[in-house]
Amino acid sequence: MKQPDKKLVLEDGKEFPGYGYGSRRDAVCELVFNTNMVGYQEILSDPSYTGQIVVMTYPLIGNYGINDEDNETRKPSIGGMVVRECCETPSNFRFTKTFDEALQKQDIPCISGIDTRMVTRIIRNEGCQRAAIVDAATSLEDALRLIRETPVRTDAVSQVSCKERWFSRTAQHSYNVVAIDCGIKLNIVRSLNRKGCNVTVVPYNSTKEQILSFKPDGIFISNGPGDPGDVPEVADTIGQLHGMLPIFGICLGHQIIGRSYGASTYKLKFGHRGGNHPVKNLRTGRIEITSQNHNYAIDADSLKGTPLEVTHVNLLDNTVEGLECRRDRVFSVQYHPESAPGPQDSTYLFDQFIQLMEEHRNA
Repeated sequence: MKQPDKKLVLEDGKEFPGYGYGSRRDAVCELVFNTNMVGYQEILSDPSYTGQIVVMTYPLIGNYGINDEDNETRKPSIGGMVVRECCETPSNFRFTKTFDEALQKQDIPCISGIDTRMVTRIIRNEGCQRAAIVDAATSLEDALRLIRETPVRTDAVSQVSCKERWFSRTAQHSYNVVAIDCGIKLNIVRSLNRKGCNVTVVPYNSTKEQILSFKPDGIFISNGPGDPGDVPEVADTIGQLHGMLPIFGICLGHQIIGRSYGASTYKLKFGHRGGNHPVKNLRTGRIEITSQNHNYAIDADSLKGTPLEVTHVNLLDNTVEGLECRRDRVFSVQYHPESAPGPQDSTYLFDQFIQLMEEHRNA
């Protein structure tokens, strides 16, 4: 019988032996879980997972392989993955690499053979904590020392944001959108293209003047990793743009919009990750099944005295899932309406952005 060659060590001292896949290097990151049944390729390549080891609750990962078309970024930056079973013989006419081959190419550590249900329960009960994927021969003392001595990074957005602007154009476009890249998923850009938008993607620290120089019809603020408090410059820039153009934010962009109006954010116990979160639209009364990936949320009490209205709430924990400032034509959601793969309940939000740009154009 094959002997475990890797182990997962939590900072509280719990150890889980398993089998290594992908990169053989050690990894120390925050440990989180994702409840999606499909979409491991999109999770693997989502910049929002920078600096995190993701525990997949679905037991079989890799069964449809990896293809060259569905990545959410060109250079994945996820910290690592923990799975129950890794499939080495995928069945899918589109696949070009196995899960293990993709992990090796991108230098991403992974460990299989883990009781992911137990690890998930630990995170749910005790909250997110740091963990390490190390060689099975590493002593517990050495693994815990590695966790303690590895600094917590606060530059995740600068790590994944583009370093220079790039363009994604579509035939017969109707609108020009500037997307502020805090770790943007490529399917967001594709979704805007499908709605007739030419998209100019700019670095997260672009100034108001640089953004306006592209003469956009609207501004989009992307998802991204980490604490929104680590990028106050983005909130400052958005604050300067209030009322000038329609603004739409998703995930981290939602938190940044809230902070740009003076609201505050806080860290959730274990975050929201997966494609099965029920969210209520307070305007329509409809329940949307949403795809989510975030550690932080808007403090509802801090919205008092701001012009922001809450438009959506999470029915699992009543956290704020949507904001709007009608006066400034600004709105945002905490979840991902472009989810791929995932529920399509919320794609109407891109139409709402289009409508605001049309209204602004005709004002």
